[in-house]
Amino acid sequence: MEWNNAADVKKDLTEILKHIELPHINLNRIYCYRTTGSKVRAFARTWSFPKIFQRALSIEPAYVIEVLSKHYDKLNDDQKKKVLIHELLHIPKNFSGALLPHRTRNRNINSLANQLFKEYKKSIKK
Repeated sequence: MEWNNAADVKKDLTEILKHIELPHINLNRIYCYRTTGSKVRAFARTWSFPKIFQRALSIEPAYVIEVLSKHYDKLNDDQKKKVLIHELLHIPKNFSGALLPHRTRNRNINSLANQLFKEYKKSIKK
């Protein structure tokens, strides 16, 4: 498997965060990579940096958003934005380095991603 910096993904995240309100996201602590050669069926994944490593290495919380080239690169621009919104929703409001699951009693990331994508589209049309 090969990992490459994904400046285009970081640029898309910057654009998304200009239009939807996710004030807890520290874009300076999100790193973006594109992978090739993975067998995973996902479009993208968010990787956490667990608290034990943060403390041991004296490093602030951070996240890696990985897009899997095999699937992600085939998407149109809107689909890519929706995937990235979905990945951002895995980051908790305390930006602790932990990850949120897809579903809880009160929250479904897929539904919320759809809603935020609609807000994003409305905002860019203004």
